[in-house]
Amino acid sequence: MSIGSSGRIVIEVEPEVKRQLYATLAREGLTLKDWFLREAQDYVETSTQMPLDLASNAGPKGRGKRAP
Repeated sequence: MSIGSSGRIVIEVEPEVKRQLYATLAREGLTLKDWFLREAQDYVETSTQMPLDLASNAGPKGRGKRAP
């Protein structure tokens, strides 16, 4: 897929997915552009943050837990 220098993004989706997406957006009072920009900005912001290592075994002050 080529990436041009214009501000346009073009994708192909199944017609049923397109219909459902536009119907859902209409119910919420959003345009596809509004929704896409909100979701894209959120994705970019969360992708550039340092991930937290919540699965770490480190206890208080960095001491690791001992295996049983």
